[in-house]
Amino acid sequence: MVVKMAGMDDHDRKIVIEFCHLLEKSKQLFNGLRDLPQYGHKQWQAYFGRTFDIYTKLWKFQQQHRQVLDTKYGLKRWQIGEIASKIGQLYYHYYLRTSETNYLNEAYSFYAAIRGRAYYSRAAKEDRSDLMVKKLRYYARFIVVCLLLKKMKLVRDLVMELDKQIVDYTSTYEPDDQLEWSLVLEEIKSFIKADGIVSVLHADSNTIVLSHRLSPLTTPPVEKSTMMNLSLQEILIVGNCNDQVKFSELTMDMFRMLQTLEREPQDEFNHIYDASPAPGRVPFEKSYSVTSTKGGVGYPVVTGCQENGDRPLKRENPHKYLLYKPSFSQVMVFLASGFKELPANGALLLYISADGCFSSTKHPEDTGYDLGGVITSSKRESDHMNKKGMHLKEMHCLYPGDLHPFTRKPFFIIVDSDNSFVFQHIPRYFGQPMVVLMSPQDIPPSFQDHQHNGSLFTLFLHSPLTAFCFICNILNVPIHHWERCQSFIDRFVTEASRLFGRSRIDPAYLQFFGDDFLRLLLLRYVFCDVVLHLHRSFKGRQLRPRCQPPLPDADLLEHPSLQHLVLDLAAHLEVRSHFIDGNEMD
Repeated sequence: MVVKMAGMDDHDRKIVIEFCHLLEKSKQLFNGLRDLPQYGHKQWQAYFGRTFDIYTKLWKFQQQHRQVLDTKYGLKRWQIGEIASKIGQLYYHYYLRTSETNYLNEAYSFYAAIRGRAYYSRAAKEDRSDLMVKKLRYYARFIVVCLLLKKMKLVRDLVMELDKQIVDYTSTYEPDDQLEWSLVLEEIKSFIKADGIVSVLHADSNTIVLSHRLSPLTTPPVEKSTMMNLSLQEILIVGNCNDQVKFSELTMDMFRMLQTLEREPQDEFNHIYDASPAPGRVPFEKSYSVTSTKGGVGYPVVTGCQENGDRPLKRENPHKYLLYKPSFSQVMVFLASGFKELPANGALLLYISADGCFSSTKHPEDTGYDLGGVITSSKRESDHMNKKGMHLKEMHCLYPGDLHPFTRKPFFIIVDSDNSFVFQHIPRYFGQPMVVLMSPQDIPPSFQDHQHNGSLFTLFLHSPLTAFCFICNILNVPIHHWERCQSFIDRFVTEASRLFGRSRIDPAYLQFFGDDFLRLLLLRYVFCDVVLHLHRSFKGRQLRPRCQPPLPDADLLEHPSLQHLVLDLAAHLEVRSHFIDGNEMD
């Protein structure tokens, strides 16, 4: 923007010059964020700190000097909205790097304020297509944040608004990216539909949105022992199912698993940012700083609107990396980074939801590489012979043998794939605890049409009751009924936890069992196995999950008390006919 300095007094000129300097510096720092390494903990901390700092100064400066900037600089509302949008993006990316959901709430606050104050309402009148694109991108980002916070009513409102904005944009400018934005809209709509695979209904038949993050109410009980000495610290979530719905580099399986591995935010963020300010007032009475906590991990701390604003937020969640369709080298780099960052008694979790990569080797010599694995990226680079006529192995296949080096530290692996069972052969060369949970390799034909909505196995790990209802063809459940059924799940989990501690199982399970997240995953795995074993449609070993080391049948997976709880739940839902009779049990 060209600003005419002529006719300004020195005071006004200094204000405009300082604002232009802060604006340019903030853009430089923000653009530099994309060049930062995505892995590791310390490489990007200082840079994020400087970026938050400059946006703090910029935001305060435009608040304090709004009148001069309006009259002398020509500051427009969409420009204020653009600054607020960038702060929202900062918080969202900080959430992605730290896994702390409090920063999601902060991103939401800024995005909601932009909408509430209609900062972009006059963008179309500027007759600039690039401003309309910024507005569309803002909507897409806001929708992602609302999806992660399960604000589904607002998501639907935003989708309708985005639809209208896309129509306005395409009819006005006839842009080259018209098809791309139409695809974005379809992706969002498909994602929302798939996420609501089972509806929980209020008394007035409206859908209730439930969160499936870990909370004190869903944390399974445990009888602690000295063996339970590991805690989940680093997580790598990998997604590459070509036929699965996705939005913004999140497949449905990734979306469900990342929530499963987060705690429900305990702080209430009752911001009043949705209300428009009175004339002359400026919004966002907030400032940001980066403080240091133990271990050198920095957090942007919100100050000025709550007590103890300078107190660093406690880290509630294990650190996550999210990789959508990564190359083999990316998987290795991020795994190695998580491995390197593990503290003493820390555990690394690898979750893979991907299509199988199958081997044509008839007589495998090496179970680490000759049985295939899972495809992490859709790039195909090996469907050809090399110069000597030998068939090359798939470049972007993750083989079980690729994971051997990482078994030097406690390693928890979940594979959701149609070639999952090849991962049961990973040896424990280094004597460290390792557990592998593997999805069924097949599903009954009646459920195959729903594969694009997300994997059944991951759904069991995310929301066991939803998965149970789905395989029994129950698509709507009244809330009072749901809560009653949830009590059956809670009783199952409590009983399974008790049996876990008293069964003759591999010590690796007990070492992982002290961690809330890993215990929850293990107990939900047991629920999945027991349910599918009893369900009439899931006959055959390929239709049930597996784990390595194997869990005992008599003491756990086929224990009468667990089977009876599943059958009682089925009877309560009036779907007992879907399950085998007592005299059919093994």
